Amino acid sequence: MSPRSVHEYLEVIRTRYAAAPRATKSQLLTEVCATTGYHRKAAIRVLRQPPSVRRRHRRGRPSPYTAVAAVLARLWEAAGYPWSVRLKALLPLWLPWAKQRMAISPAMERALRTVSPSTIDRVLRARKRRMRRRLYGRTKPGTLLKHHIPVKTAHWDVTDPGFTEVDLVSHSGDSADGEFLQSLNLTDIFSGWVETRAVMGKGQAAVSAAIDEIRDALPFVLRALDSDNGAEFVNYLLFRYCEASGIEFTRGRPYKKDDNAHVEQKNWTHVRRLLGWDRYESAALAAINDLYRNELRLMMNLFQPSVKLQRKTRVGARHRRVYDTPQTPLDRLLAVAPNDASLRTLQDLRARLDPFTLADAIERKLRHIHSLVHRGPIRGVRHPLSHQIFHIHRQRQQTNGVPALAAR
Repeated sequence: MSPRSVHEYLEVIRTRYAAAPRATKSQLLTEVCATTGYHRKAAIRVLRQPPSVRRRHRRGRPSPYTAVAAVLARLWEAAGYPWSVRLKALLPLWLPWAKQRMAISPAMERALRTVSPSTIDRVLRARKRRMRRRLYGRTKPGTLLKHHIPVKTAHWDVTDPGFTEVDLVSHSGDSADGEFLQSLNLTDIFSGWVETRAVMGKGQAAVSAAIDEIRDALPFVLRALDSDNGAEFVNYLLFRYCEASGIEFTRGRPYKKDDNAHVEQKNWTHVRRLLGWDRYESAALAAINDLYRNELRLMMNLFQPSVKLQRKTRVGARHRRVYDTPQTPLDRLLAVAPNDASLRTLQDLRARLDPFTLADAIERKLRHIHSLVHRGPIRGVRHPLSHQIFHIHRQRQQTNGVPALAAR
């Protein structure tokens, strides 16, 4: 019998054994010993125990990380469900604030500071299974100015900030008809610094104005801009703006998302994971931009470490990837410009900010934003069959001698 079958069998016999007279108990013990192979004294001890006392003990030494599982889960959720390597890197930044909110003993703090990423994966395995989503996009290739904007096919190999990728994330819901919001994501290749703004539609003026606003908010000089082939980027307005500002403007190959891999990754971590795939219209524009300009910007750039791929080698049928030490975007910028005044200001701000307060504010604003999801009919868009139905009705009236309806 398997251990599970033995346990179920003993649970059934235990009730009969407790209510049986002495002679019947002897017969039950003989039956239990013959069925399970237990010694008679062992069978007596098992059958005399109440069900609540029996526990399934795990073999081996107890894990020192069992006590900190709840703390790790709280940190993981507050930090936005980061990868275990990134979670390990952010623990020194978050632990001083976590000790103010949770009962963390010195032994638990030592365990948290020495825990490995693989152990974090084991502790959080059950919770991680619930984090799955799909991605899709609505970018259409543009044809204007393509011969003026060079295609960048080489991989980014930069040692200074300012070389960026930009992309739009659609918030159209199930239908791409009508006007809806887009999130403009700009990612710095060297540091991983991300700035995001929401714009209404994909108009050239709105996209160029958002890029200009982001340029003023960056703690470094914007040197290069790389986009896809959508007409929202490949247009004269943005082309002339980059020319006048001394910004190198390049584009990726059509239908090759790997050419913009850095910003495509941030589209998930900074937009889709938070706002999902719902439809947002003008009513949510101010609320989303309030989140992008304030709490989310500080959380992702000051408190969230990221990793950079150093090399990738093929081993058989798989690829082995080697990453550098996880660092926050601010720390990467401080490594190359330690005396920069704007970066020092951000460093002082990080020392004063409580990341748990930031996480609570982000969650509160997201609840408000989710209440602004557009769920009614799409304004300004006629049903695709309405035009056809109108003409059928008009032909029937003409056939019956009724004057045709005036077109509206």
